Amino acid sequence: MRAVICEEWAGPERLRIVEIPAPTPKPGEVVIKIHAAGVNFPDVLIIQKKYQFQPELPFIPGAELAGEILLTGDGVIGFAPGDQVAALTTTGAFAEQVAVPAEKCLKIPAGLDMNIAAGFLLAYGTSWHAIRDRAALRPEETMLVLGAAGGVGLSAVEIGKAIGARVVAAASSDEKLDICKAHGADEVINYTSEDLRAGIKRTCGKGPNVIYDPVGGKFSEAAFRSIGWRGRHLVIGFAAGDIPAIPLNLTLLKGASLVGVFWGDFVRREPQHFAQGVADMFGWIEQGKLQPLISKTYALEDVPQALRDMADRKVTGKIVITP
Repeated sequence: MRAVICEEWAGPERLRIVEIPAPTPKPGEVVIKIHAAGVNFPDVLIIQKKYQFQPELPFIPGAELAGEILLTGDGVIGFAPGDQVAALTTTGAFAEQVAVPAEKCLKIPAGLDMNIAAGFLLAYGTSWHAIRDRAALRPEETMLVLGAAGGVGLSAVEIGKAIGARVVAAASSDEKLDICKAHGADEVINYTSEDLRAGIKRTCGKGPNVIYDPVGGKFSEAAFRSIGWRGRHLVIGFAAGDIPAIPLNLTLLKGASLVGVFWGDFVRREPQHFAQGVADMFGWIEQGKLQPLISKTYALEDVPQALRDMADRKVTGKIVITP
């Protein structure tokens, strides 16, 4: 089978397409024929040794996928060849096949587009855990979403609206903000052309109740200084590259909380809670409450370009690899 291989810690241009033997399942594993694999910002980091988890070289990048089960290993219960599933892998998804522990798989509803399923678990799973679980966003509240046109940002916009909250989307261009409005954002802030704090004051009045922050950098402190009383600032990630140092006295003055969102450990520690959240969101898709955006697909040979586009922040919604 064909696979993308990372053989050295470097940028996307050093990745190679190689022919390797197809996997065979160990006990408790299934082998999946991959129809589509989601691309995420951690994929850019992990090949450069900049992510908190580092596999041994060489390895196949790619953390989430959707496809059809080909083989099942000894002891697998609840899955059979022919089942269509989405799966989390950490690595291994940028290939034609992959062996995955069955516990990392979720059956997908009949008729759900494979591209959507492939890019769903990480982005929507992160936002569900952050917004529903960690922030407990309520319908009468206002949520500010930074980096709102990206994969996790746009999922946050949609989940916030599905809950019934008022959602303010902040992004770096009017084109990106048009996408946010099409997916339900009530108000928008272009933080390239408008000061972020001025934009928050214009759109959020006394400040947002929840801030969804996958960006970090200079925007985090500015946003937190504008948060409402008893607000919750969700620390999702640091796409801007810099980890901000927020003065802790601001939490006291605002009566506000900085809330960490470690989705990967949540999935590991609370798999049943995660699976129930995904099932609920699949129901929301069927009801039309969520409309995941797949903005572009790439062939396996184009994985380096897909990762460059992700690193250069040229991506809106989700992009997927279709082997």
